[in-house]
Amino acid sequence: MNPVWLEDPAGVRPMLASIGEVSLASKLHAYEPKYDGIRAIVAIEPAPQARRATPVRVRFWSRQGNDKTRQFPEIAEALSAVFSGLKQPLLLDGEIVALDAKGHPTSFLHLQNRIHVSEVQAGQRLTSVAFIAFDLLIDGATDVRTMPLVDRRARLDKVMRGRLNATVRVSEQAVGDGRTLQARARADNWEGLVAKRLDSRYLSGKRTPDWRKVKLVRQQTCVIGGWTDPKGSRQHFGALLLGVYGDGGLQHVGQVGTGFPASELEHVWTLLRAASATTSPFVEVPRELARSHWVKPGLACEVKFTEWTLDGKLRHPTYLGLRDDVKMKSVTKEAQPGAERRQDVRRPGRKTRHATTLLDQLDAIQAGSGNGRLALPDGEGLDVTNLGKIFWPVLKLTKGDLFRHYVRVADAILPALAGRPLVMKRYPNGVDAKPFYQHRAADSLPTGVRVAMVSSADGERPHVIGGSLLSLLYTAQLAAISQDPWFSTIDTLDGIDAIAIDLDPPDDLPFRRVLDLALHVRDELETIGAPAFAKTSGSRGVHIYVPMPSGTRYDAGLLYAQIVATMVARKHPKLATVERATAARGRRIYLDYMQNMRGKTLASVYSARANTWAGVSTPLTWKEVEAGVSPRDFTMATIGARLESVGDLWEGLRRAKAADLRAVAKYSS
Repeated sequence: MNPVWLEDPAGVRPMLASIGEVSLASKLHAYEPKYDGIRAIVAIEPAPQARRATPVRVRFWSRQGNDKTRQFPEIAEALSAVFSGLKQPLLLDGEIVALDAKGHPTSFLHLQNRIHVSEVQAGQRLTSVAFIAFDLLIDGATDVRTMPLVDRRARLDKVMRGRLNATVRVSEQAVGDGRTLQARARADNWEGLVAKRLDSRYLSGKRTPDWRKVKLVRQQTCVIGGWTDPKGSRQHFGALLLGVYGDGGLQHVGQVGTGFPASELEHVWTLLRAASATTSPFVEVPRELARSHWVKPGLACEVKFTEWTLDGKLRHPTYLGLRDDVKMKSVTKEAQPGAERRQDVRRPGRKTRHATTLLDQLDAIQAGSGNGRLALPDGEGLDVTNLGKIFWPVLKLTKGDLFRHYVRVADAILPALAGRPLVMKRYPNGVDAKPFYQHRAADSLPTGVRVAMVSSADGERPHVIGGSLLSLLYTAQLAAISQDPWFSTIDTLDGIDAIAIDLDPPDDLPFRRVLDLALHVRDELETIGAPAFAKTSGSRGVHIYVPMPSGTRYDAGLLYAQIVATMVARKHPKLATVERATAARGRRIYLDYMQNMRGKTLASVYSARANTWAGVSTPLTWKEVEAGVSPRDFTMATIGARLESVGDLWEGLRRAKAADLRAVAKYSS
């Protein structure tokens, strides 16, 4: 009888890492080398019962699902030998790497003679290679992907014990402190590290912040769109013209003419001629490259480089090798740690016209005195000061970085602030210093900042009204780190369009418990037919919003939120409470419905927060809540890439059908 797989191994795709900031001394993480090779999902099957003398069957596939077994027969043979006598099938995740003369993993370029062949021929001279396993996905009849990484790794080590050799390896791993590994990475010129949360489950085919790339050199996958003529003694071509997909099509990002061994020049030249085209594939091409030669987009390569220039080009790129494991349309500009300020944020299908210009201005002002004037769209301007002042000491983020954050998220946050009075909590000396609240707008304001008289329990006073880019950046100039809007707009100050329940946990409670309670709140709302939308608070909590019918008064919304919160607390008394007194809560999560009173505020979606990790209040899908996330996954460093990936999830709240206020009457029956 053949072994029975829990899932067809050929269809399993690897879990992918995100790029972003992560501590190298976190007890929550394990750190591993980032190998520069070909990702491989490896299936190892025992021989059928009737033929136990037959070697085990080994197959492996690339990230895109291409069968790579015949390209690397020495790896298949080595795995078959060490797993001789295997009783149950195994599915592993790892990397196929080239080895240098000392047997150490080396660069991707050395795999070039293998990635474009379908089968190695007898007598063919081969680069030494190895398979390095770093995860176990299926162990016999058990799908271990649902287990945390720390448990999967223990099972992997047990499976591989006694089976390691020069060709079959297991990745190094440092738990809790990656600084020594990073020092080795720098000394030995590794590509970087991968930081993995010890509690992370394996999400096949998903790119997740539970795994973070810590790159030591910048790399970018590029589509090859053409070539230039060679000069001097150079043969075949001078440089490859590179592009990434963005708004409107393939965007030219530069050219690379270094890093080619002689044999690679000839190989690439053959492929270029076969793919030649008569017209340029780029949206725009610099005038000086008008006489270049073009190819149809079908070839991709990897380059390393020093930085992105202000006009979106690669600086000092070096060719590393061709890629056959990516789809052309998926090649976009990759985020880089510490360089997120350069990334444009776009709403899906709509170009952000001014983000790049504003980011360039901010960079130029901060590189100078730190004081200057921003030229905003439509002729508006804003004087800014002290852009180099440190606001987040642990991360060394500045006031300028706060501006960059709000420029990047402007398209997503402005609809959430539109027409709403703002309460400003100002941190002029950074997040470690004492802040102060400002309700009243200043007497002297930049021309164009909207102000309106707003009455509250403290009397009538002028408030800054949100919704414009100028007002957003003006509050950043005042060091108002978060955006804190009313639940009503200036047009209907007594009426709200949503209520919120704030899940406020005690210190050090695992965030998984907060997410569990969020699901209980969602389920309770589902019983009364109400839609629910979740976001991180940007700190340790979660906010759940429910859209309200037009004309809903504050007192009605407050009562609705109180009833729902009270019912959840009654059903889950060990997890939740509506007790306002901190001492009475114990280790329970406070379901705070009192924020729905007139004049109260919560940090808006996409607000930066004044905590050590520069968190950002970020919308979540309910699938993400179920799967589990960390609030530290969503920061000023990562929000740009997330918006690029998933768009503005909060738009769903604005479009959703309002809850039926009468539905809560069931609780009194």
